[in-house]
Amino acid sequence: MTSMRSTAQQLVEHALATSTADDCIAIVRDATSANLRWANNTLTTNGVMTEVSVTVISFASVDGGIATGSVSGSAATTAQVGALVEAADAAARAGTPAEDEAELVADLTSPDWDDQPVTTDIGVYDAFAPALGEAFVQATAEDRLLYGFVNHEVVTTYLGSSRGLRLRHVQPTGHYACTGKDASLTRSAWTGGATRDFRDVDAAAMAATVAQRLAWAERRVDLPAGRYDTILPPSSVADLMIDAYWGAGARVAHEGESVYSRRGGGTRIHDKVAAPGVNLFSDPAHPGLECAPFVVAGSSDNTDSVFDNGLALERTDWIRDGLLTGLLQTRHSAAMTGQPVTPMIDNLVLEVGDGAGTIDDLVAGTQRGLLLTCLWYIREVDPQTMLLTGLTRDGVYVVEDGEIVGAANNFRWNESPIDLLNRFSAATASVPSFSREWGDDYFSRTATPALRIPDFNMSSVSQGV
Repeated sequence: MTSMRSTAQQLVEHALATSTADDCIAIVRDATSANLRWANNTLTTNGVMTEVSVTVISFASVDGGIATGSVSGSAATTAQVGALVEAADAAARAGTPAEDEAELVADLTSPDWDDQPVTTDIGVYDAFAPALGEAFVQATAEDRLLYGFVNHEVVTTYLGSSRGLRLRHVQPTGHYACTGKDASLTRSAWTGGATRDFRDVDAAAMAATVAQRLAWAERRVDLPAGRYDTILPPSSVADLMIDAYWGAGARVAHEGESVYSRRGGGTRIHDKVAAPGVNLFSDPAHPGLECAPFVVAGSSDNTDSVFDNGLALERTDWIRDGLLTGLLQTRHSAAMTGQPVTPMIDNLVLEVGDGAGTIDDLVAGTQRGLLLTCLWYIREVDPQTMLLTGLTRDGVYVVEDGEIVGAANNFRWNESPIDLLNRFSAATASVPSFSREWGDDYFSRTATPALRIPDFNMSSVSQGV
């Protein structure tokens, strides 16, 4: 006989009650997701998935301090959670003192702690799917092929501790991506975006964007490597800003290993790192980008600490008016650097003080240059300058006298997002954006402007599509 599935709260309480360690934290994530996939103007798959995952973090007194053990796994019954608890307790007792040891957060309860998980289902596409079907018909009639994927997920997180934490957060996350090709498969265009509920996603507009970009590419213009006046759309700016954010660990900067390290020692907090008017911040309550208002950490590393679970999060300015004002700080790293505790938050906003207008306005103001669609395969080359490399993909468009006149070949590029924040010549208003490189699986809640870079470094020609 199999055990009956337990509620998320029961799983948390069972973990805390059965742990024999000195302290225990249990994190339960109840997730449902619904997706559609299409190819060759035909819906190919759809499905709904459910998953319950549990992380148990045990804290044990050992010679010299407190050791931790963290174990995660799928678990829907108390018996399965019991196995995770046993493993976490054993790992803690066998561990060495944790360098990030701090007093655990205590006695906080969310008013909705007793509520059941929020779910999603295929009905989230009730408006999107019929419009997508009409887009298939039009694309077939006009000799275009559409490929794409949409996913909507709702994760309800329950965080409990032996010190009295009982915190709950519901996180909806969605995204759409569509690639179009001509009938000969020689041209390719992409568009995508993020959403919380798909009520703001227009399938017809999505398909029209792809069609327009394929039309731009009817003329091919081969260009050599070099530096070009380049318009980065909000999606590409999000790609780069996420790297800049993930690389903003305070401890790494304090130890002299990042672009945020001050020459001679310490961090560059309070130094100029971007042009005046540039603001980069995170805010759990930012409209449309809402995320968990407290720390949820399943393990410790340079930017997260299991001891910080439950710490309240609020708006944090990373760059204010061009000055570096904050780095990713646990309580441990904050003690090292002498700066406030500023943990990682699951969204990111870039605003430029005088940014206005749209990409169309940037194009109209460009005499000769390039408009990118997206960046791809981004990798770090040098952490001390945050030099990144990557490829362009699915559309590099040539601008002449304020109009798009064709599509160029693809390039490999080499740039630093911090350098770009000093060198851009124009910026639009900030809008919700979606990183093609990082948005699908890692970080989808961003708002960024488009930026015009007068000398973007296309270091070599790429044969990619």
